[in-house]
Amino acid sequence: MLSALLRELFALEPRNVVINRDQYSLNSLNGFFEADGEALFFKFHQEEGEEVMSGEYYRADILARAGLPVDQPLHMSVLPGEQILIYRRRSDPRFSDVLRGLDLEPDERAEAVAIAAERQLSGRLLEVYLRTLHPITPEQAADEPIHRLFYERLIDPPAGTFPGGRYRNFYVGQQFAFPGVELDWGTFSTASIVVNGVRYSDTIGELFSRAAERLRRERMADAGGVVAHGDAHNANVWYSTAVDGAKLCYFDPAFAGEHVPTLLAEVKTTFHNIFAHPLWLYDPTEAASRYSGKARYEKGTLFLDSDWQLSRVREGLLAVKAEYLWQPLLAELKARGLLPDDWRPVIRSALFLCPTLVMNLRAGATSHNPLSSAIAFAVAAMVGSEPVEGEDMVTRFLDRITPA
Repeated sequence: MLSALLRELFALEPRNVVINRDQYSLNSLNGFFEADGEALFFKFHQEEGEEVMSGEYYRADILARAGLPVDQPLHMSVLPGEQILIYRRRSDPRFSDVLRGLDLEPDERAEAVAIAAERQLSGRLLEVYLRTLHPITPEQAADEPIHRLFYERLIDPPAGTFPGGRYRNFYVGQQFAFPGVELDWGTFSTASIVVNGVRYSDTIGELFSRAAERLRRERMADAGGVVAHGDAHNANVWYSTAVDGAKLCYFDPAFAGEHVPTLLAEVKTTFHNIFAHPLWLYDPTEAASRYSGKARYEKGTLFLDSDWQLSRVREGLLAVKAEYLWQPLLAELKARGLLPDDWRPVIRSALFLCPTLVMNLRAGATSHNPLSSAIAFAVAAMVGSEPVEGEDMVTRFLDRITPA
């Protein structure tokens, strides 16, 4: 079927088509084939309701014109349901695979090279963000395809019904199984959350409702817009090594834009390259074999405890993102009068939607088990909600990037 589609779309004669088993491709399919004597790589992307959504996929030229490193496709289709890019096959690994190896087998020297590559890319990104930062209208904000990763997964387009989309399909009316306790949606969504002894201010239901209100497309114009990839998780980043270090290069700019709301531009990158690791989101079976945890429900409170934590290399990446991108970017927004007073809850709401709507986190629904599901919702609560008192790694990150 895929061979026939490639032949129909691009007038190619594909041979030796191979589909990759790829834990990072949650909304897409990728693999390799040969045609006209060339070794090629394909990536196919699909979003629910894309036939009625505005904008266009795959605008790599936007990133290239802005000066960002991006691999240009040889062929592309932007037809709804047939969103495919064809690249020359590269021998470079993806940054996601490099970092997974360092999660499992820490290596200080290799980690330093990887973190230096992230620092270089963050510096380049910051330069582009500051150069392209500009006021945008609510209409320009609303037209950007990045909302397909956030707000439009909460609703049923085009009517905009809430709750809808993945949110309703994944969670509303469902059962939630954790190590030691099982809850229905009504109980789970209204429970206070305590993670490893830290109590959070918001319930899961409140976090979804807040995101649906504040992350509306037209409301995201208040912090201006930038040229951005928008979905630069590390499975969309090539990792090239040389004698002088390593360099990173984007591909699959499915949600790139010229007016990407500034506070959304780096959210997917920050969550999926850092807080989603090690293992729990993309490798739940592996996570269950490496971590332990338990859950209990008492008098309206759900207690989630585990020994999961960021690996050393992920902590290094978080420090780079804070120092070399988020903090100077927010400082510039403040200096230009573009930083909304509620910037912190806005970032938290977007971070919260990253894991909860990229895949179904309920145990047994797809690949998740009770332990990985408990870790998943614990991390989601931690990134989405402020602690009632005390701090955690997310509050420390947000404090660090707060403009003076």
